[in-house]
Amino acid sequence: MRRPTAPRGITALTLAGIAVLITGCGGGEDSDAAPETTVATPSVRVALVADAGQLNDNGFNELAFNGLKRAEQELDISGRVVEAKSAADYIPNMTTLARQGFDLIIGVGFAQGDAIAAAATRFPDTKFAIVDVDHSFLKGKPANVQGLLFREEQVGYLVGFLGALAAKRDGGKAISAVGGFKEPPVDRFIAGYRAGAIAAVPGTKVTWAYSQDWDDQAKCKELALNQLAAGSKVIFQVAGGCGLGALSAAKDRKAWGIGVDGDQSFLGAHVLTSALKGVDSAVFLTIDAVKNGEFRGGTNAVFGLDQQGVGLGTVSKRANADDVAATEALEARIAAGAVKDIPTTVK
Repeated sequence: MRRPTAPRGITALTLAGIAVLITGCGGGEDSDAAPETTVATPSVRVALVADAGQLNDNGFNELAFNGLKRAEQELDISGRVVEAKSAADYIPNMTTLARQGFDLIIGVGFAQGDAIAAAATRFPDTKFAIVDVDHSFLKGKPANVQGLLFREEQVGYLVGFLGALAAKRDGGKAISAVGGFKEPPVDRFIAGYRAGAIAAVPGTKVTWAYSQDWDDQAKCKELALNQLAAGSKVIFQVAGGCGLGALSAAKDRKAWGIGVDGDQSFLGAHVLTSALKGVDSAVFLTIDAVKNGEFRGGTNAVFGLDQQGVGLGTVSKRANADDVAATEALEARIAAGAVKDIPTTVK
């Protein structure tokens, strides 16, 4: 199975360490004073703006944090994370970071779009990036912002395809999804999920609901239990930390669960697979572009199956081998561009 990694076709990463500057002390050639050694400080400063308590969500936010940590280790940059207690903190936090001279400020998630637009307009000499927000949707379309987008519908299609096959083997033709909020990236996952399921098993009933929450696992578990009671055989969670409750419901009812963003197979064999999203790679590559002078504001960077920006996680050992093989073949076709017009919206 393909897994998100650094997309192909990107300029090779600069991994060389910063040189140590040697400056001599004293005057003449007879001086026996030891040379003074000064280690250069990182030349690029990057800040990540996240929501409080979300850096260990086993998914989206944690992936962004991992991308920053990787950049610190491999690119010799200076990183900082600022956690917002509420949405009201976004603009003040970004404003403070810009005033402190950070070269790149990264917002994590659709909810930060308005704040990024406001801060970027106010500080046109600072570079900004926003995960999951289309640059063209930003107010004023600031030229110093790059949107980091993913083709969630592609991997949604794959997990829907595999999910419908698994449901059929369990004697059902109904699968479902629990989303967080009705936002474009969430709906791209769900739209692909529905399309893939119907392609695999025509007549499959696909339902979904939104928890209106990213954190409260009890909310997502309740929605999932309702869907399971109505006959769903597979639950796809698209709700961040809240969605872990949906996967718990699947385990309790001996149904299949599908994870999102990160590989959530560690939760148990009931996790059929996960719809991976390479947020860590996107963050890392954006930082690398800033360091190399290749950052392109006023645009979007889009990561799909063909770039390994999305993909399938670990598939449960309980999954049927023929179903897995069929899904792998489909994955290759999508990556090659043979499957087109996968829907991106749901009503």
